[in-house]
Amino acid sequence: MLDIHGLHLRAALFRLVRSFFHQQGFLEVDTPIRQPLLLPESNLVPIGSSAWFLQTSPEQCMKRILAREGHNIFQICSCFRAEERGARHLEEFTMLEWYRIEADYSALMDDCRSLVNYLIESLRQQNRFRDMVARSWFGTNPIDSEWERLTVADAFARWATMPLDKALDSERFDEIIALDIEPYLGVQSPTLLCDYPARCASLARLKKDDANLAERFELYIDGMELANGFSELTDSNEQRIRFAEELDRIEQRDGIRMPMPEKFLADLERLDRAAGIAFGLDRLLMLLMSATSIAEVVSFSADDLG
Repeated sequence: MLDIHGLHLRAALFRLVRSFFHQQGFLEVDTPIRQPLLLPESNLVPIGSSAWFLQTSPEQCMKRILAREGHNIFQICSCFRAEERGARHLEEFTMLEWYRIEADYSALMDDCRSLVNYLIESLRQQNRFRDMVARSWFGTNPIDSEWERLTVADAFARWATMPLDKALDSERFDEIIALDIEPYLGVQSPTLLCDYPARCASLARLKKDDANLAERFELYIDGMELANGFSELTDSNEQRIRFAEELDRIEQRDGIRMPMPEKFLADLERLDRAAGIAFGLDRLLMLLMSATSIAEVVSFSADDLG
């Protein structure tokens, strides 16, 4: 259970996040946590709620708002994913998501740098949090200089114990990233790991000059993934094909054929050029509080309940 100092920090962080996006002209939205149908992503296992599901991400509804309203938007909300519990994972966690119209993943990389700098500097100016920030990773490492941008291919060449193509073919890509590569990312300054293989980005736009790569990146600080963003795939026909492949994988895993998200695909036809990102606020709090477990930075962990 989080103590009073930690509760004040969480509250301050959420206020500052909202302040940052309001200053940038974003509209704050809220979407249903419980839904009858989720976007098919075979790498995620949802948590059921009667015959519906708790959201694994607000992406589905936020993109539908984006397509209909044509306005930059953001949201802070709870998300739920089954079979995710460990030092950096909880089945219920707090997500920040934002979406930009007429933008690509490079704009989101700039957003990440601006947001993190704004949050850290704002916390440093508050007496209550100044010493805590000074003791954290942010107290001894630069974040205001240019951040490292590293392609997935280059990261595999530097540190992986298996070639990239073999990791993909053997379905060990995520394992190799987690065990071989992540510990080296963002150690001295934040790292933007970018240009993922197309097979690892079912909702992202492919690069115009190389269809084997997707315009996707992840932000790492001190070996920990904080954010996952990409240029949005807005071709509804191509998205339908990718969803069908994901639905096949889910059916093989669960023995159930889920329906195609037709309302999402219909709204996607309205969307032109856009980019979106998910950012883990609990993990940012881990870095700020120098915590070793995500359970230390939430108001109540699963072990505190019951």
